[in-house]
Amino acid sequence: MNFEFQHIHYAIFGGVGLIFWIIGFFYWFKKPQLFIPSKYKKKGIPILRSLIFIMGVVSWLYISFALAGPRRPMGMDKNTIEVNDIFIVLDLSRSMLAEDLKPNRFEAAKQKIQDFVALFPRDRIGIVIFAEKVFTLLPLSTDLNLINKMVAQIKLGVLGDGTNIGDALALGVGRLLQSLAKNKVIILLTDGVSNVGTLTPLQAAEMAAEQKIKIYTIGIGGAKDARIPVGANMFGVQRYQVIPGGSVDEKGLQEIARITGGKFYMARDNKALQNVLGDINKLERTEIEQSGKIIYEELYFKYLLIGVLLLIGAELSRRLLLREGP
Repeated sequence: MNFEFQHIHYAIFGGVGLIFWIIGFFYWFKKPQLFIPSKYKKKGIPILRSLIFIMGVVSWLYISFALAGPRRPMGMDKNTIEVNDIFIVLDLSRSMLAEDLKPNRFEAAKQKIQDFVALFPRDRIGIVIFAEKVFTLLPLSTDLNLINKMVAQIKLGVLGDGTNIGDALALGVGRLLQSLAKNKVIILLTDGVSNVGTLTPLQAAEMAAEQKIKIYTIGIGGAKDARIPVGANMFGVQRYQVIPGGSVDEKGLQEIARITGGKFYMARDNKALQNVLGDINKLERTEIEQSGKIIYEELYFKYLLIGVLLLIGAELSRRLLLREGP
C-alpha cells in the first residue's frame, strides 16, 4: 500500500511501550515470592502463553504504526477562485521624488498600491517597475503579505534615470498573455514623458488592445512648478530643481487608455486613485483553477483501534486463562 506518515518519529513511543510490556510479561527484574526447585519447573513455553505473547507484540506493533500517522493520498482537491488579473506598472524615475504629493509622489504611489491590494484580496496582482530599464518585481500572486512586502522594499534609482513607458507596458502585456482570466488589466502610474525604450507607449498600447488587455493610466502630480530635491548646499539648506523634461504627458496617457478601452485619471492629490479602484472592482471576475490540496485518507484510527483491541485481548487472556497478573 502507498502510505505516507505525518509523525513517523512518534512510532518510537510504541516501541518503548512494547519493551515495557515484554518485561512485564516475562516478569524480568521481579523477584519471585516463592522459590520452586528447578526439577519441578515446567519445561518450555506453553502454546497458549506463546499465542498470547504474539498477540501482545502484534498489538504494540499496530499501536506504533498508528502513532506514526499513516495516511494514503487519494488525489487532488479541485479548487477554483474568481479573479481579475492585474499588473501594476510603476514609474521609478527620479521625478517621482517631487513633493507636490505628500510626502512625495513615489511614497504616495506606494501607499496607494498597498491600499489597492487591501481592497482587492481576491484578485491576482503583479508588479512591473521601470525607469530607464524595466523589471518584473512580482509575477501574478494572491499572497497579500508578499505583495505588500515587495512594494515596501521598492527603492528609487535602481533602474536608471529615464522614463521607459513603452517597454514597461509591453512587459506587462507579455506577463498577461498566459492569463486565463476574462478581464486582464494594467494600471500604469507615471509622472513623466516616455523618453527611452525600444517601443513607444502607443505601440505597446496597440499590443495590449490586440490581447484584449485594458490599460488604466494614472498621471501622478502634474503641478507645473513641481520640483525635486537635489541635496543640501554648503549651508545645509535643501536645494530643489524644476523637473527635467517637463510634466505628465496627459495626452499620451489619454490615448493609451482610449486605444485599450481603459480610462485615464489625473492624480493631483493623494485621493485620486480611488476612482480607478472603484471602476476595476465592477469588472466581472473569471473562475479559474488554483493549485489544490492533496486529499488523504487518514488511517491512524483504524490501526490504533486494532492495536488497542488486541492488547486488551492479550491482557484479559493472561488474567482469565493463564491466571497471571498483579
